[in-house]
Amino acid sequence: MTQLIAATQTSHAKAILIGEHAVVYTQPAIAIPIPTIRLRAEIKPRSDHKQLVTSAFFNGELAAAAGTRFAGIATLIRQLLIRFDGQDCGFDLNIISDLPPERGMGSSAATAVAITRAFYAAFATPLDHPTLLRWADVSERIIHGNPSGIDAATASAQRPQWIVRGKAPRALTSPHRGVLVIADSGIQGQTGQAVAHVATVIRQDPRLYDQITALGAMTRRFAVAIANDDIELMGGLMTQAQQALATLGVSNATLDHLTAVANAAGALGAKLTGSGMGGCILALAADKQQAATVAAALTAAGATATWQYDFGATSR
Repeated sequence: MTQLIAATQTSHAKAILIGEHAVVYTQPAIAIPIPTIRLRAEIKPRSDHKQLVTSAFFNGELAAAAGTRFAGIATLIRQLLIRFDGQDCGFDLNIISDLPPERGMGSSAATAVAITRAFYAAFATPLDHPTLLRWADVSERIIHGNPSGIDAATASAQRPQWIVRGKAPRALTSPHRGVLVIADSGIQGQTGQAVAHVATVIRQDPRLYDQITALGAMTRRFAVAIANDDIELMGGLMTQAQQALATLGVSNATLDHLTAVANAAGALGAKLTGSGMGGCILALAADKQQAATVAAALTAAGATATWQYDFGATSR
């Protein structure tokens, strides 16, 4: 039996800046890592061969996770143990996360990334990035059915990612200005339902596919805006993208209200992020002062939590 040693590894949240839903139809999307919202996986060996998990989703023996919300991650862990001939290794796995689940911030992918990194470290084995993404895909397919790969690619990255389905993610430069405000609507996202809804409405009215191609065009303009540090254009495109997503039916009254509040408070633009039908919104502010004003307005409007991501601080 292979020896297992103590190991701790991390990952982080992600947000889709633009292109969600369009990416399902091979249009590009741009996602950004949020390293200030972190997840940590800690493995400690046990001598009694028990395999115990502590997390916000599941607590107990790994073998009892079937049929729970942890089932996809449990499958990933079992396959990792087979890879290292460590099926009989005992361990405590503790998962500590700042990411809210079901909010479009990549919680399941961040969990898979941190756990994969932790088990490779616990078995003292090097891990390259393509291998990491292949492992993360194991649980993501169980949890999400047919994932785009955005979440795992971005939860393991340090720079914004240009994502086209079926192609390797490509890193983009980060803007040097602006502060992103992330606000939790307090409503769980509905990824499967939202993707199915878009497919249904496009099938019923093929003219709605124009919103998909429009989102693809916006994403390409957004990439140019990032390269030029044009945060005003970025904000405007975010608001346009929100209108397209609302037309596709994946926004709701709460998300519409929060984006409107953000814009009224001085944001350069605002939109939902992720699948929609709940989850979080993004608002782009010009600076920290404006971001604080926007965040306060969103909290007063009912957002259950807010976070800020300073592009300038991370690009230095």
